[in-house]
Amino acid sequence: MDKYDIVVIGGGIVGAATAMTLTERFPGLSVSIIEKEDGLAHHQTGRNSGVIHAGVYYKPGTLKAIYCKQGVDATIRFCQDHGIPFDQCGKMIVSTDEKDVPRMKALYDRSKENGLDLELLDAAELRRREPNIVGLGALYSPTTGIVDYGAVTRAMAEKVRAHGGEILTGLEVHNIREETSHVVIEAGSRVIRAGHLVVCAGIMADRLAKLSGLKMDFQLVPFRGEYYRLADHRNDLINHLIYPVPDPALPFLGVHLTKMIGGYLTVGPNAVLAFAREGYRFRDVSMKDTLEIFGYRGFRKLAWQYLGLGIEEMANSLSKRRYLELCRKYCPDLKLEDFLPYRPGIRAQAVMSDGTIEHDFIIRTTQRTIHVCNAPSPAATSAIPIANHVVETASNHFGWSQKV
Repeated sequence: MDKYDIVVIGGGIVGAATAMTLTERFPGLSVSIIEKEDGLAHHQTGRNSGVIHAGVYYKPGTLKAIYCKQGVDATIRFCQDHGIPFDQCGKMIVSTDEKDVPRMKALYDRSKENGLDLELLDAAELRRREPNIVGLGALYSPTTGIVDYGAVTRAMAEKVRAHGGEILTGLEVHNIREETSHVVIEAGSRVIRAGHLVVCAGIMADRLAKLSGLKMDFQLVPFRGEYYRLADHRNDLINHLIYPVPDPALPFLGVHLTKMIGGYLTVGPNAVLAFAREGYRFRDVSMKDTLEIFGYRGFRKLAWQYLGLGIEEMANSLSKRRYLELCRKYCPDLKLEDFLPYRPGIRAQAVMSDGTIEHDFIIRTTQRTIHVCNAPSPAATSAIPIANHVVETASNHFGWSQKV
């Protein structure tokens, strides 16, 4: 039986940041990451739009608002220290309709509450800065940036190894048993004994929390975000990231134009219910996952509330022309032939038992475990502050400050 002082389940950016912080803060502990894939950052971390979010949208005082603001500086500092390319290109949140104007002003007020320095632009100034974008005005976020979060995760993993930690890949966890003095983790064909356990398992976090005996008042539901890459002759189309003003009644931010660190542009994502937790293609269906989704009362309540939106998103998914029209509201020069295939992603979204969406991060504990149960966007931006929070929780909850 392999033995460690602490095991981190999950090889995405939150798990890697947590293991890195553990090895830095407590060099006397033996630390291991367990990841079910054959490498790191295969899922949400490696399949997002790579945005370093400023923290514009999040309710003041929430973990998202606090950690995202801290995470911008922490992410950029990490990239500078490790030679990872990034670009603080800034973001324009564009108003395309009269109803967007008060929403944009509300976002501006919220950004001030969150301690951010944003700028309100009129239509003429928007057009001057973004000649190919049209709108009644925009909210400009200068600190928003882009990075390859997979590269960040791999650099964090190298720090874990450099500090004596281990990374075990290709091991899917199928059982967790918490005992008085340790936790037993059955992963693949191996049995691993850990003094304590941290779970950062993305879309599988609720299942592992349940295995650990946590009381569940939520379930993670997979939403597929589909993207297109723009043809290379469009690489100079925009100077900043371009987002629509979001409708506060809807749970997602809308389809946006994103500069990627590789020098190309993507457009997306939408938000389509996936019929498998790792269902990256329309035809990917898991009977187990589908029955679990529709068997959950909280999801049925949510689905009834957003039935019209769900049908519209599905139609946009099936029709490239409909998807194009969403973008043409602020970038009318785009054409159907500009849209090329690109990798999709899965957003793990916590739905509470009453049918509401939990937007904030959820972190819960048992006697010997800590679970990052809900970590949707901007978790990648916030990964280092989340890791600091988890390690501080571990220090206090497990009494390490006295023992190590």
